[in-house]
Amino acid sequence: MSAPTGRIDHFINGRIAASSSGRQQDVFNPATGAVSAQVALASVDEVNAAVASAKAASVSWGETAPLKRARIISKFKELLEQNQDDLAAAITREHGKVFSDARGEVTRGIEIVEFACGIPQLLKTQFTDNIGGGIDNWNMRQPLGVTAGITPFNFPVMVPLWMAPVAIATGNAFVLKPSERDPTPSIMMAEMFSKAGLPDGVFNVVQGDKVAVDALLHHPDVNAVSFVGSTPIAEYIYTEGTRRKGAYPLRVQALGGAKNHMVVMPDANLEQSVDAIIGAAYGSAGERCMAISVAVAVGDIADKLVEALIPRVKALKIRNGMDNEAEMGPLVTAAHKAKVEGYIEDGVRSGAKLLVDGRGLKVPGFEGGFFVGGTLFDHVKTDTKIYQEEIFGPVLCVVRVPDLGAAIELINANEFGNGVALFTSDGNTAREFSRRIEVGMVRVNVPIPVPMAWHSFGGWKRSLFGDHNIYGEEGIRFYTRYKSIMQRWPETIVKGAEFTMPVAK
Repeated sequence: MSAPTGRIDHFINGRIAASSSGRQQDVFNPATGAVSAQVALASVDEVNAAVASAKAASVSWGETAPLKRARIISKFKELLEQNQDDLAAAITREHGKVFSDARGEVTRGIEIVEFACGIPQLLKTQFTDNIGGGIDNWNMRQPLGVTAGITPFNFPVMVPLWMAPVAIATGNAFVLKPSERDPTPSIMMAEMFSKAGLPDGVFNVVQGDKVAVDALLHHPDVNAVSFVGSTPIAEYIYTEGTRRKGAYPLRVQALGGAKNHMVVMPDANLEQSVDAIIGAAYGSAGERCMAISVAVAVGDIADKLVEALIPRVKALKIRNGMDNEAEMGPLVTAAHKAKVEGYIEDGVRSGAKLLVDGRGLKVPGFEGGFFVGGTLFDHVKTDTKIYQEEIFGPVLCVVRVPDLGAAIELINANEFGNGVALFTSDGNTAREFSRRIEVGMVRVNVPIPVPMAWHSFGGWKRSLFGDHNIYGEEGIRFYTRYKSIMQRWPETIVKGAEFTMPVAK
């Protein structure tokens, strides 16, 4: 499958829909800095058209047997696998991450699709025969109707696949508003859905900016919105969405930012810890909500850890993402590059010790690209901007603490609670840490704590707004309404009115 080029429009009611808004935005190749396409920015009317298409399709789709829905989802999965390299190449061209990482992103997205293929089993609920008085009781989960997803630039395939397959498998129609920075994969996936046999209108794409986001949040026919991105926007979406009035208040799951720590205990394997930090901190140029941005060095391992990190950070192979030897590519835009470099400057002013400076990096042959080299700070204090805020770039902060208790206290005091990792050789340390830490996703001797498809992803504190995590069984609950049904038949009904609270008999 070839990626669209030139102008990137919407996908509504089963076909490409040329925008009439008159607004568009440049899409860049981050490795070269050159404009590669223009993406349309939807008007409110265009969002309304997508929602209307979804609403019309949701009625019959919601009545379609789960097994038939699963077969279409399964065909969609096959098409994703067949076009994995094309999707990965499109990610690399517009986001900048290295091709192998982009391919891994598609794989993780496919795993969610594979989970959704089990929807006939996942929608099975409970039945109780004869709870009393000839009454049977069972429950069911029914689709919401029109659902929507607003997704970030850093995972233009995986995060939409966290949402859409689960929403569609449970019988909903779905409207995707992808990031305007890397919009091509959304159209590629829409075309695959159609080729898989998904009815027109069940999956729609509206390209756009805040105009499209607000139109979805306030549309009376949208019943649920999923979001992944920064905490300020997540909080805005949750606040605006839950403020909406109506018979069915808007259901919102909004996953926000992170400041993920990796605690390295004195008994940890140093080589394994360094390998883990390098990959988790600098993979995808740090543009991951699960990136490790703070290494918490406990006790006397601190000096050894820092000494081992310095040459590894300096040796990072930073190149165009399509280079087979590249370990790290560029940042997504020039504006984001400037923002990350501003954080580095602020870290220097705060008194943190800058051991490796990634500013001013020029990659031969790609001098116009948005590159920032791996950056390493030591002796970072918790009252500094580089510690408190999510940088979303290849910047690692080392914080030194005396013991495990201080490490736990440090992490629990942070406003974010997305992910955390612990490296240790002691089982009791791991158990105590896992139980006491106030973070939603925890890993021991595993650097990036992203749950598998049949579990669910979500943080604590200001990393998640709403009551449901994303994908897995939590996703099934989010995209359905629970209903309890009790019934009995005339032959079992006792004559006469009953005025007392009914109880089992």
